[in-house]
Amino acid sequence: MNINGQTSDISYIGKQSEYCEDKKPNIRERVREYGIKYVSNKELLMLLIGTGIKGFPVEKLAGAVLKILEKTDSDSVIEKMLGIRGLGNSKATLLAAALELGRRFYGSKGVCIKSPVDVIPLVQHYALEKQEHFLCITLTGANEIIKIRVITVGILNSTLIHPREIFAEAIKDRSAAIILCHNHPSGNSDPSVEDFQLTRRLVKVADIIGIKILDHIIISRNGYYSFRSDSDVIS
Repeated sequence: MNINGQTSDISYIGKQSEYCEDKKPNIRERVREYGIKYVSNKELLMLLIGTGIKGFPVEKLAGAVLKILEKTDSDSVIEKMLGIRGLGNSKATLLAAALELGRRFYGSKGVCIKSPVDVIPLVQHYALEKQEHFLCITLTGANEIIKIRVITVGILNSTLIHPREIFAEAIKDRSAAIILCHNHPSGNSDPSVEDFQLTRRLVKVADIIGIKILDHIIISRNGYYSFRSDSDVIS
């Protein structure tokens, strides 16, 4: 009740808001009590958007965004969202960033890899990093991705990898195979002498352990190199 004895409108995210049409359960409280999985897609969008505008409350904004997400590919989603009344560049960019972050961290699980280079779209963003990131992609016997992990981050072009750091995680995942990947911040994806030495060493360890290395891929801003396709180190 407010000071005039009237009931105030409460927004979905727990703030007083003149741009919420009716009283709804507090989403944040529900997330804290039951977990993030127990809210709808629209409610997740409402949490991100925060508030609406006069005549277009947050619930309607979230509904409009949801319709776009269901029908639009990721390359044009910002442009489409900017066409929604009440959703400016800041919120559209925030939503796109949240979607991309979720895809990078959690969107790859269960993806079936028909060819090792199928993982490139899932790791290409590491090509923009200024330090080397060495990744291990663990796979099931059906070549479905279990997890993409950053094993180590080096300084500029130098990084030290020990087999135990890679295969400990692969064993923990009970993976049947792995794909290795690292970026070259220089923009040149050609392998160095050290890259060849490391790959040969890891292949020998993989043969002993019984977890197959399907490929070692080097990515850069200007392309990629596949040890399976472009050398005889991995067969």
